Amino acid sequence: MFTTLISAPELATHYDPTNWRIVECSFDLNDPQAGRKLYAAGHIPGAQYAHLDEDLSGNIIPGQTGRHPLPSVAAMVDLFERLGISNDSQVVVYCNKHGAIAARLWWMLRYLGHKTVAVLDGGRNAWIGAAYAWTKDVPTFSRGNFTPRVQTDWLVDADEVDRIRQQPDYALVDSRTPERYRGDQEPIDPVAGHIPGAINMPFPENWDPTGHLRSPAELQERFAALPPPERSVFYCGSGVTACHNLLAYAHAGLGNARLYAGSWSEWITDSRRAVG
Repeated sequence: MFTTLISAPELATHYDPTNWRIVECSFDLNDPQAGRKLYAAGHIPGAQYAHLDEDLSGNIIPGQTGRHPLPSVAAMVDLFERLGISNDSQVVVYCNKHGAIAARLWWMLRYLGHKTVAVLDGGRNAWIGAAYAWTKDVPTFSRGNFTPRVQTDWLVDADEVDRIRQQPDYALVDSRTPERYRGDQEPIDPVAGHIPGAINMPFPENWDPTGHLRSPAELQERFAALPPPERSVFYCGSGVTACHNLLAYAHAGLGNARLYAGSWSEWITDSRRAVG
């Protein structure tokens, strides 16, 4: 059973099409169709494709939601079942960004109570680098049967963030790069800065120079100063890359921290909210 991370050799050894489902989530914010093109050009045998905007996000409501709002529970269940995922499936997700996009689907499955889902360590590059089989064939699977067990306490909304952001026994963690956290650069959202009270733990620091996730011991040290998971809340620009911090946190054996899914792009839709 793989619940956080799986290596390319482990996937190559254990993959069984009868009960394993592989999903590629490659994506590029600057070219929303680039990930789909990557998948079409070649992918891991048995892998299906899920698009961040179309499959892993709900409808954007201008002035209310962030850039990648979570889908409804019903929409998530429908997606999982369309991918052939049932409650007893082992799911492996991967992408072209060291797991930064795939972690969103990992988190969505976990949020609905599915424990046997893992991110491919190193992603596409690790599989290609190991010279494993590669294909352009698009697989088909029977529709899955997925019953959700929603982990409602894993999510935090903007009102709760506003309540806890100055409380000393909580940690609000901004997962974006230091430049965006400080407000020096903001290439995506119309307002620069961060939620006042948040500390900065950039998600790219979770992987080593080879693009693989750091060891549990290293990640434990990285998150050592944070309070217990129920009082550690992560956000990013739109609720995607914060999930990579949540993956790293869980892989370190620290439990399931919480997510402000709307993140910065939702926070700034209300001008009454403080900006740091």
